[in-house]
Amino acid sequence: MMNKKIFIPIILITVSLAGWLGCKKLYNPKIISSGGNYLVVEGVINTGSDPSLIKLSRTVPLSSNSSAKPETGAIISIVTDGGINYPVTETGNGNYVGAIINSNAAVKYSLKIVTNGGETYQSDFVSAKNSPPIDSVYYKITNNGINIYADTHDPTNSSRYYRWDFTDTYIFHSAFDSYGYYTPIPKDTVLARPPSQQIYQCWLNDTSSNVIVSSTAKLTNDVVSGNLISTIASNSEKIANRYSIQVNQYILTVDAFNYYQQLKNNTQSLGTIFDPQPSELPGNIHCLSNPAEVVIGYITAGAPSKTRIFIDNRNLPNWQSINYYAGCLLDTDLYKYAQKGGGFINQVALNIYPGYAIPVLPIAVPNGPILGWSASNPACVDCSLRGSKIKPSYWIDY
Repeated sequence: MMNKKIFIPIILITVSLAGWLGCKKLYNPKIISSGGNYLVVEGVINTGSDPSLIKLSRTVPLSSNSSAKPETGAIISIVTDGGINYPVTETGNGNYVGAIINSNAAVKYSLKIVTNGGETYQSDFVSAKNSPPIDSVYYKITNNGINIYADTHDPTNSSRYYRWDFTDTYIFHSAFDSYGYYTPIPKDTVLARPPSQQIYQCWLNDTSSNVIVSSTAKLTNDVVSGNLISTIASNSEKIANRYSIQVNQYILTVDAFNYYQQLKNNTQSLGTIFDPQPSELPGNIHCLSNPAEVVIGYITAGAPSKTRIFIDNRNLPNWQSINYYAGCLLDTDLYKYAQKGGGFINQVALNIYPGYAIPVLPIAVPNGPILGWSASNPACVDCSLRGSKIKPSYWIDY
C-alpha cells in the first residue's frame, strides 16, 4: 500500500513534465550578420627601455568565424606635443613596433595612424605614468590547478589605478624524437638528423586575453595584495613540463581605468541578469577624416614594470595533462617491402620522400644495413608546426 501511494504521484509528475516540455518551442534568434567595420587599436606608448607594441584590427560581424581582422599596411607614428615623431614599423598580421623613446615627464604623447585606405586617426595627448616595481609574482596550488597572483605598492600613494597583462611560455615535446631526415641532395635519401635540426623540443607563447585591473583609490595606502593574474587548469599542457610567465604592470589615469573597467564589464562580466549591461566604451582615439566614425581603443603612455617567474611540474601535484599527441602512432616503412602478390615496393620512397611521413628511428639488423625507418606524420613528429624550436633568450632550464 505504501509503495502504491508513492508510485502514483511520481507518474503524475512525470506526465505533467512531459506535457510541459512538449509545449516548449525552440527559438533560434536571427544571427546578426551585419556589423561596423570599426578600427580597434591596442597597445601602450612605452616610454621605458622597451619598444612600444601596437596592434591594429577591424571588428567583424557576429556571424563571422574570426574574432577580428588584422589591419595591415598602416603608417603609424608616435608624436609628442612638442612636434617630435617616433617611427612605428609594421611587423605583420596587424602588429607594429615603435622605436625606443627617451621619456620625459614633461612631455605628452599621442599615436597617429594613417590606414592603407587613407583614413587618419589620432589619440588624445597623454602624460606618461611610470609604474612602481612589482613586489612579487607567485602561484598557489588549488584543487583544480594553479592561480598566479601579483602584489605591488606605491609608497608615494600616487599610482592608484593599475592594469596588468602577461606573456607566458612553456616547453613541450612532440610525440616522437626524430633521428633521421629526408634530403633530395645529392639524391633521395634519409640521413642521420644532426642536433642542430632537432624537431622534438619546442616552446609556445601565449598572451593574456582578459582585462586585469585594480584600483586602490578608496584605500588609505596604495597597496595591491593577492591580485589574480591567471588561472591554469591542472590538466593543461602549459604546466606539463616547465612554464614561465612574465607579468607587466601599468599605471593608468582615472579615465583610462574607467575605459578598461567598462571593457571588462562588456566582455567578461556578461551572462546573468545581475551582471552590468554592455555600454559604449569611452575611448580616446578619434578618426580625423571622419569624426563621426567609431574607434575602439584607449592609448596610454608610461614605463611598465615587469617580473618573470618559472613553475616546474616537479613542484606540482601528480596531475595528468591532456596529451596533445594522444592519437599519434608509428608506422614501419621499408626500402624493400614484399607484397603479397609478389614483387617489392619502396615504402620509404612512397611515404617519407614526399613528406607524408617523417622518419623517427632506423630499422636494422645487428651489424647490418638499414632496412627502413619507423615513421609518423609530420604533425606528430615536428614540434615546430606548433611552436618555435629556438630557445627563448630568457629561458632558464632546470
